[in-house]
Amino acid sequence: MKSLRKCITCGELKPREELIKITKEYKSGNIVIKPNSKTFGRSVYLCYNENCINMAFKKNKLNKMLKTNTSIDKERLLDYIISAE
Repeated sequence: MKSLRKCITCGELKPREELIKITKEYKSGNIVIKPNSKTFGRSVYLCYNENCINMAFKKNKLNKMLKTNTSIDKERLLDYIISAE
């Protein structure tokens, strides 16, 4: 059975491979999109659709869930989706 994770905006459960993982590194506090398995820190998951990403930024969910004030670049995240397709 595949590991299911929940999108922070729509709440839909999906296999981990079908979601974008965003992690705030524990030691440095850097934000990493799709980190490798060795990256340790607080993580959230988003669907690969523009609507979920827009809602996450509109409601400031990424900063709340990652417990950070670091700005996360919305354009970088949208570019990541386009390149993954």
